[in-house]
Amino acid sequence: MLNILKTTAMAGALTLTAGAALAEYPEKPIEIIVGYSAGGGTDVMARTAAPFIEKYLGDGASLVVKNMPGASGQIGVTEVAKSKPDGYTLGTFNLPGMMARTIDREADYDINSFTYLANVVNDPNVIVTSKNSGLDTLDKLLAEAKENPGAITVGMSSLGGDDHFALIKLQQLTDTEFTIVPFKGSAPARTALMGGHVAMGILNISEVAEFQDELNVLGVATEKRSDFAPDLATFKEQGLDLVNGSLRGFVAPAGLADDVQAKLLSAFEKLESDEEFQKAMADTANPVEVVTGEDFKALTGQLHDLASQVWQETPWN
Repeated sequence: MLNILKTTAMAGALTLTAGAALAEYPEKPIEIIVGYSAGGGTDVMARTAAPFIEKYLGDGASLVVKNMPGASGQIGVTEVAKSKPDGYTLGTFNLPGMMARTIDREADYDINSFTYLANVVNDPNVIVTSKNSGLDTLDKLLAEAKENPGAITVGMSSLGGDDHFALIKLQQLTDTEFTIVPFKGSAPARTALMGGHVAMGILNISEVAEFQDELNVLGVATEKRSDFAPDLATFKEQGLDLVNGSLRGFVAPAGLADDVQAKLLSAFEKLESDEEFQKAMADTANPVEVVTGEDFKALTGQLHDLASQVWQETPWN
């Protein structure tokens, strides 16, 4: 009888300990590593979402954004993959770019290097030109590109990302050739464009929403007009079957403890129904599309396959 009581007491103590461990997370600030410069679409998404994730984690949670730009996002996401899987290092995760990094170079991570938390944004591409370029319509842009192959310089955040894939599609659809000028993020690419250092840019709608008076926005790569820019025509409306965009979300290192993962997933799942969050994202022109856990990992696998196909047909290095 005494042994049974001891066993029961020990089991109860273990249950209380496990419950306390779950309740205590997070006990210190959580770092979110962004692999791009401050001010770009990924950075804006992370900083906008952070207070809402804090709210749903509770227990006085604090999220701190750390920018680690370079190598088309590879530096930041590699840091996440190599971090301790304790829930205190999360990272932004861009598709198709993060999977493209495993194809066009030797990467220190692969699809299995992460615990997939949530995709949050599906941000369509836009083609923009500088005000002094004279290329203020899609027809003018394509006419110039056909007349002078390679003469039009295109600023973008990276090679092998959604903006680059959009350019590949554009060139294939229109039999044109452009000269790529890659930057360490969309913010410096946009700055170069507004300064007239490049003639054209391929960015995302969230990255140009506040700059429409300073740029020519020639079209949006969506099936139908974006709610964030209802006055802007899609490329399809202009006779060009160009649909493309960027998925942005959050991951943690592989091997995250089940209780910590469950708490993080619960916080992310609540974002989609949070009206305040939806408004905050709408104010930054970030179209919300929440996909969590294993569904997010499956989506990553699909886009890895797409990047592999593009690489085989049109290597970008």
